[in-house]
Order: sequence, then C-alpha cells, then structure tokens
Amino acid sequence: MAGGILDTIGLLTVVVFAVPVALFGAEHLLRGEFVAGVGFLGIAAGMVAVERYLVTPTDVPAMAAEKTVGAVAKTDDPDEDE
Repeated sequence: MAGGILDTIGLLTVVVFAVPVALFGAEHLLRGEFVAGVGFLGIAAGMVAVERYLVTPTDVPAMAAEKTVGAVAKTDDPDEDE
C-alpha cells in the first residue's frame, strides 16, 4: 500500500513515541524481567501496527479520493504497465 508524505510523517511520529517504549522493554529483558520486557515490546509493536493498519474516520475521505482518481485517470498506454 503506497502512502503519501502525510502517511510517512504520521508513521514517523508514532515510531518516535514507540522507540522509547521498546528500549524500556529491552532494558527489562536484559535485567531478566521477561514478562515486563515482552509486554513493553508488544506495546511498542502495537503502536506502530495500529498506526499502519487501522483505518480511522479521517482516512476514509482520502481513501475514497484515491480510488476515484485511480478509476477516472486510467490510461490505455501499453508502455505504462512495464
């Protein structure tokens, strides 16, 4: 799924917040606290997964516009498929 610049910025923002949580989880794992470490790593992975794969109400108009433009702007140029 191709994303635009706003999608990339949104994902980068979530990663900025998820990295400290993941490092905190890794620190717990290194100290031998398995449950807490895995829990925090799961939270960090969940933050990124929710941002990447969850469709929010604000995403619906953009998705509809992409499909509409894709349907209207079809070309029959055989060289474009390559």
